[in-house]
Amino acid sequence: MIKATLLCLFLESMLLALSPVHEKISSFIGSDVYEKNRAFVEMIFKDESAYHRNGRVDVVAIAQTLRDNGLLGLFFDSPTSIKLTFRTNGPPLFFVKLMGDTLRDLGYYRYVTEYSKNDAEGFVWTVALVSEYATDPTAMQRELRKRGCDIADIRRSDAYEWHYDIDMQEARLEVQQIGAGAQVELKSVLSPHWLDVSTVKTLVLTSLRSNQWHPYITFYDRKMRLLKIYQRDEKTWQIKIQLPRDCVYAKIGDLYHLKNIKEGLQIQALGEK
Repeated sequence: MIKATLLCLFLESMLLALSPVHEKISSFIGSDVYEKNRAFVEMIFKDESAYHRNGRVDVVAIAQTLRDNGLLGLFFDSPTSIKLTFRTNGPPLFFVKLMGDTLRDLGYYRYVTEYSKNDAEGFVWTVALVSEYATDPTAMQRELRKRGCDIADIRRSDAYEWHYDIDMQEARLEVQQIGAGAQVELKSVLSPHWLDVSTVKTLVLTSLRSNQWHPYITFYDRKMRLLKIYQRDEKTWQIKIQLPRDCVYAKIGDLYHLKNIKEGLQIQALGEK
């Protein structure tokens, strides 16, 4: 018992002496693994200056080096319950939509919200899911950068729980953009379709072939604040809608069921903002 206590105190004292880069390394792989592989870790992280970016520790670069050298331990022997917690200072609704799209593109299609909180310190969202692998921070960063976001920090509680701080100052949805004069056809509309209409004044939407379309269209600003809802409780062939002044995103669906537009829609953009 005394030996175990002394060992814990020794490991804690060692962690206190670590540089910020090595503190993060130890937190990612655990103090035991860190001490067992310390010489190797010191060798591959010899140039610590390469792991600083914009005045802070580049946590994604550290995670990538650990992964590339077999130290990060992202895979499990069988499907395992894991938790991901995300924190941001951005708008909650926008953030949940953005992170939901990101998780989907990472292959996580099924997850449940375990916790959420929005206060003066920011918005926190925790999801639980079952997977054979933990999230690769480099893959997470790649998907987030497609959406104008960046990972500011990562903390790993244990092998099954990760915490991400997300900078979404330049955030945007990764959706199809349509400009003035363009005409696009949405085929097989099996889920609500999102468009970036930030440069457009008016949309003309035409139902194709044998649809039974009852329009339900919502319009949002850059921060995903709802601006307008257009809906019609009757079968519709064509509509022309002038977009709200600050509109950036449009979500197009059906009032009752998306099967009503399974043949697709044709969209024409008119006028440039």
